[in-house]
Amino acid sequence: MTNPDNDWRISLIPTEDQVGFYHENGYLKFGRIFTKSELDTLRNYVDQMIVNLPPETRPEQMDVPHFTNPFLFKYLTHPTVLDVIECFIGPNIVLWSSHFISKRSRDGLAVPWHQDGVYWGNRLQPMRVITMWLAVDASTVDNGCMRIIAESHKQKHLQYKDVDTKKHLFGREIINKDLNRSEGIDLELEVGECHFHDAFTAHASNPNKSGKRRCGYTMRYMPADVKYHVDGWNHQHHIYLLRGQDQTNGFNTYQTIPDF
Repeated sequence: MTNPDNDWRISLIPTEDQVGFYHENGYLKFGRIFTKSELDTLRNYVDQMIVNLPPETRPEQMDVPHFTNPFLFKYLTHPTVLDVIECFIGPNIVLWSSHFISKRSRDGLAVPWHQDGVYWGNRLQPMRVITMWLAVDASTVDNGCMRIIAESHKQKHLQYKDVDTKKHLFGREIINKDLNRSEGIDLELEVGECHFHDAFTAHASNPNKSGKRRCGYTMRYMPADVKYHVDGWNHQHHIYLLRGQDQTNGFNTYQTIPDF
């Protein structure tokens, strides 16, 4: 019997040059970390999650799904994922968040130009988060792949304006004069591939007007010396120490990783 994973090339540990590229440019396009069977299992799982969504919830809005779906920790805590993340942020790794952004065919919302760290505000100090963006479906220009601007993570004081939330996933966008959108780079991915970006890397994506769905899973990690300041808005948000030891002298409170 043919092994379906035989033609599915896996990328393991990033090279020093790749890590250097990430730190200099604020992003890195990578290969596949999960096997085909692992990715297929994840896609089948998220397919069912989407079927079970309340009618008023769009599939782009599946934020922190791991809070109610412990199965996802199989992927969030995957040893190879953590080995890769360790290359960028060191051996003490905390799970900050995760989010499925699934754009329906011909009806997928645009994501406005933004920096994740601005949305999170002062909750994390210092703001050091790396996002792994996993292509559950192929992510192309036609179906609204992510676009980024290299080295934009070095600009931390950009101005924002309000945008129409009927057309955009988020309600605020970087104003035009602070961002040269002509420098945007399309990060197209095959199924199962991933890319990484910094908390301050400016990125966006166009609406999905194609006939194919575009689903991505954002898996967000931070080093264990980042302090999480709980406030009234996100007091139900949990963080998890996945590898190594706490480096905040007990400031952070970590939840127990659930059985999966």
